Amino acid sequence: MQADRRSALTSLAALGLTACGAFDRIPIRPPDAPYVTTKEEVVEAMLRLANVGPDDIVYDLGCGDGRIPIMAAQKFGAHGLGVEIDPALVRAGQANALRAGVTDRVQFRLEDLFKTDVRPATVVALYLLPEMMEKLQFTLRAQLRPGARVVSHEFGWGSGWLPDRSEKVGTATIYLWQVRK
Repeated sequence: MQADRRSALTSLAALGLTACGAFDRIPIRPPDAPYVTTKEEVVEAMLRLANVGPDDIVYDLGCGDGRIPIMAAQKFGAHGLGVEIDPALVRAGQANALRAGVTDRVQFRLEDLFKTDVRPATVVALYLLPEMMEKLQFTLRAQLRPGARVVSHEFGWGSGWLPDRSEKVGTATIYLWQVRK
């Protein structure tokens, strides 16, 4: 399947479709999960639970339309990076950051979140399926510095890494972990 997709993309490029913008609408690979928005009150609660402040660099892996890094910059003074596999959502995040006036503090990257170097992050925000969380856990624990925080909407790591805190926000649950070495 991957070889077929690569061949199709190569054919599209050969036909010159990149010049008219068709190529940049195709995700790097199929997404692991559907895009589901996080309510504004949950985003704010996640950032508060992680104690985000002006000295933080917030990475949102699977950022969708960018609402987490944008709010981190707007309300908490942090810098943010949104990582997303879908080019249309990266463009939406960039447009939302421009409307919010935070393009000096928020960037978006078209990238596979499983290949992202998270070492610069002081906070990582997630809203991923449990199997994605499990796959990402070891990368985060290996790359993040002591004191870095991971905050997740709805899903945890299972038995592998117990949260330091959790909180209910309406019907949602958010979790916080602090990296210790």
